[in-house]
Order: sequence, then structure tokens, then C-alpha cells
Amino acid sequence: MAATSRAARPDGADPGEGGSVSDTPELSGRVVLVGAHGHGRWHLQNLRRLAATTGVRLVGVCDRRALHGDLLDLAGDVPVSPSLPDLVAETAPDVTIVCTPIHTHTDLALAAVGAGSHVLLEKPPAPTLAEYRRLVSGIDASGMACQIGFQSLGSEAIDRVRALVADGAIGDVRGIGGACAWVRDASYYGRATWAGRRTMDGVPVVDGALTNPFAHAVATALALAGASGPGSLRSVEVELYRANPIEADDTSCLRLRTADDVVITIAATLAAERPRTPRLVVHGSAGRISLDYKTGTVRLQAGDVDETTVHPSTDLLENLLAHVRDPGVGLLVPPRATHSFMEVVEAVRCAPDPAEITAGHRHAEGDGDTARQVVPGIDDLVDDAAETLRLFSELAAPWARSGTTRLTDAAGAR
Repeated sequence: MAATSRAARPDGADPGEGGSVSDTPELSGRVVLVGAHGHGRWHLQNLRRLAATTGVRLVGVCDRRALHGDLLDLAGDVPVSPSLPDLVAETAPDVTIVCTPIHTHTDLALAAVGAGSHVLLEKPPAPTLAEYRRLVSGIDASGMACQIGFQSLGSEAIDRVRALVADGAIGDVRGIGGACAWVRDASYYGRATWAGRRTMDGVPVVDGALTNPFAHAVATALALAGASGPGSLRSVEVELYRANPIEADDTSCLRLRTADDVVITIAATLAAERPRTPRLVVHGSAGRISLDYKTGTVRLQAGDVDETTVHPSTDLLENLLAHVRDPGVGLLVPPRATHSFMEVVEAVRCAPDPAEITAGHRHAEGDGDTARQVVPGIDDLVDDAAETLRLFSELAAPWARSGTTRLTDAAGAR
């Protein structure tokens, strides 16, 4: 497994509570948020936190819907506009946070950098590889900075895992597995018109389990393998299924093979029997390393050693603002660091539509907005895939079928 260096933490500061650098008095910046609803609420809360301890402040919100309740309280008296060009012209932000539907990311990010604003762009960066390349090209031409919002990649836990592997703590790496099991009900898919869609009005959306809710698992596994950038992957195998009445996958698995011949298998479901925290496991010839990427918890099990450590994380907005102030501070997640992830998105987009998990292999619980589909045995199946690095069809799931393999550009295929 190749080791790669990560950007230095801003000013070498120690992380504050929650793993972010929150007490840096030099940190400042004017910020506009595009998309206040949904995950945008988290960004408003984060901006409120930063405003209390630094010079960072929200100066405007771009949203087609009016703000009400706690959103209005969090935003305060800043201008709210449905037009990003108008709002940027009025507020002159240093950074624009784009937290909107996936298929709108590229145009909004390019509009922001074109107006002279740096960008924090939520994941996934784009719905297609072609849109991602247009995004990267436009950002490069603008001379502005862009950070992609994979917050897990700001965690020092990644360095810890890489160091353990480099030191031979688990022997030779034989692969990385990911087990992801969450519960999502009808309200999750009813929250927006694009939720659970592969396309909308002919435009790719690709809102599936692997590409959105568990995108962090995929991106973090790639980072652990040192296989994030162009030319890092040889092939991508995907199997897509759906228990819910949606277009996209809610239960799926993939297997990646890196240029260094590391195998990565991620198994995921939103129709779990019981929800739990996603985990990644680096399997070695002499032990294993488990990573809870949401909390930065690393567990080493090798021989007589069973050691758990917890690692802080740098907030990506803070890192971006530190980079803007001092270009010597590297970005933690520049767009090119998500190239391999976008090859996964492309493989999912180009795969056949997800196969339905039929009524005989699932059942409904709850009703109305809380109704959810459950696939019996899926929790154990997800674990088995992560442990054995095999796909659902290879584990003889009764509803599974063989998936599709996409050779990456590095392998000479389009």
C-alpha cells in the first residue's frame, strides 16, 4: 500500500474539541453559503462556531427557498438571494460553500471561482467524470482554490493507519474492506426531488449508496491505499441493488484494484436490520487495522497487540481559509485528490440500473414517512464482504447477480 504525504495542519495548531482548529485568531474570511437546507444546516452551524472564535463570518446565503425557523436564526440578518452571481457581486466573499444537489455542483462552483471566490464544494464533486474534468479545468484556469468536502480526509487517523502499515505493523497488506450499514426511511427519499435518482430530466444525478451517503467510505479507503489521484486504479467492479422504490442503488458493493495491486471492497446498505457506524479494515498477513472514519478511531490488532487510538480532524473550511491566507498550507482535499473516487462514480453511473431485491427477500417496517425496507441478513452479508473482500454475488446472496467491471482510463479503456 503506497504512502503519500498529506497537507500540513494550519499553523501547526493543536485541534480543538471535535477535532478542528477552532482557536486560530488569524483565521478570517467572508463566506457565502449556497444551499442552506439539508446538509447546509451543518455548514450554518459550523460557521456560527467559527464566528464565535475567529474572524470567519457568513455574509450571504444563496437559496431558491426562503429560510425559516432555525435556518433563519443561524443565518442571521445576512442577505438571502436565489441568484449566486448577484449575491457574490453584492457580498464579495472570500469563500463560497456549494452545498446543493449533485448535478448542480459544477456550474455553481465554476460560477463562484469565475467571480473571484474560492470554493468549498460538497461531495461528490460531480455526477460524471466528464463534469469532474470540466470542473478541474475551470478551477485551474481561474487560479482560485477549491476544496472538496470529504471531511473524513481531514482526519489525522489516515496518517496513523498509513504509518502503521509503513512500519510493518500488520505485515503485507492483502486488501481493504469496508462495511457500511445504515437505516433510511421514506422521508429520506422524499426530502428532495433528486434523492434516490440516477437521472433527472435526462441529466445524471447518481445519488446512490456508494456515491453519496457512503461516499466517505469509498474516498477514505482510496486515501488509505494511496490511490486517490489520476492513474491510481486498474479496475472497478460494481453490483447495484435496490430494496426501495427508487431509481438508484440503496444496497450495493464494489471492488477496486489499484495500480499497486491493492484490493478494496466496500459493501453498503441503507436497508439494514440495525444501523451502525461504518468501518474500514486494512487486512494484513500479520494483523489488521480498523478505522471508524467518523470518529477518527483506529484499532490495531496484531499478535499480542490490541491498541486503540483516537485522532483529531482539521475542519476543511478552516484548512481552505488557511491556504488562502498562506499558499504554503496545502489543501487537504484538492479536486485532483478525488479523481479515483470519480472513476467509481462513473462506474456506478455506467452500470446497468440496480436490480430489485424482490419482496421475498425484503420486508417493510413502519408506515408513512417512517416506513422503511429491511433486507434480512444484509448486516452479516456486509460484514462478510468486508472481511473476505468478495462481492455479494460471490457470497451467494439469493437476490444477487454478477456485477459489471469497468477498466479505468489508466488501464487504457474509456
